[in-house]
Amino acid sequence: MPIRLPSNLPAFKTLSEEGVMMMSEDSAERQDIRPLEIGLLNLMPEKEKTERQFARLIGSTPLQVKLTLVKITNHQPKNTSQEYLSKFYKSFKDIKNQKFDGFIITGAPIENLEFKEVNYWEELCQIMDWSLNNVHSVFAICWGAMAMLNYRFGINKIPLKDKAFGCYRHSNLAPNSPYLRGVSDDIIIPVSRWTKINSSDFSNIPDLRILLDSKHMGACLIEEMQNRTLYMLNHIEYETNSLKDEYLRDLKNNNKIQLPYNYFKDGNPNLKPLNKWRSHAHLLFGNWINQIYQEVPFEIEKVGNI
Repeated sequence: MPIRLPSNLPAFKTLSEEGVMMMSEDSAERQDIRPLEIGLLNLMPEKEKTERQFARLIGSTPLQVKLTLVKITNHQPKNTSQEYLSKFYKSFKDIKNQKFDGFIITGAPIENLEFKEVNYWEELCQIMDWSLNNVHSVFAICWGAMAMLNYRFGINKIPLKDKAFGCYRHSNLAPNSPYLRGVSDDIIIPVSRWTKINSSDFSNIPDLRILLDSKHMGACLIEEMQNRTLYMLNHIEYETNSLKDEYLRDLKNNNKIQLPYNYFKDGNPNLKPLNKWRSHAHLLFGNWINQIYQEVPFEIEKVGNI
């Protein structure tokens, strides 16, 4: 089944051309079926690119999914026009009375700020509290995951001297987890961050379980069992050229940056990067969507009440 998006959203045309099953809102309304309601709180500066990354993964599942794009109420991103946001996004204040089967909180390029220094921290905390009673399962990514772990468990991020940047091997510590069905014992995942969380910080919290871990990069995917929350500290949703774009951007801005590890073919930035994680990204998000479908009540109003 397809993913439901407005037909005039730029990602709709791009994903359709890739072969992702798409359905316009008008067509979807004619089907007698309840789609899974997934919200995407997009905190990334390049909104269209992030929409495309997550819609591609969600749209590859066999279930009909309606994706709602959500923004912080009063925050104006530098790289996205107000016209675009007004056309395609809903503010948190507009959806806080709704229920969602799933909700994604993206990363944000603000790792060097303390959480409480972020100008929308207060509203983000409200969203994290709201999700406990209004969302069946949350999937938090990179900075969004670190923010949620800090808010809920007091786990702190640790600054890195050099950027963790490249494609690193990760071990599957929980092959029997429903979220890791079909995932290999050893997989590669893109990493791009200036901070880390020590794996040892999770050992004294019984409700948190590390599912994917890296010898060099530490914990990657953590499950909060009681609240059906997943924390992905890296970027398995990235497109093939995402790390290349970041590398070239940092070079242009004269930022200190090393070549992304294990990314370019033969380590040559003039050659096309190799995507070594695509299949596992689809598996992980497909498993997450399927698990929601298996558990969530048919009457969406009951989400958060059982």
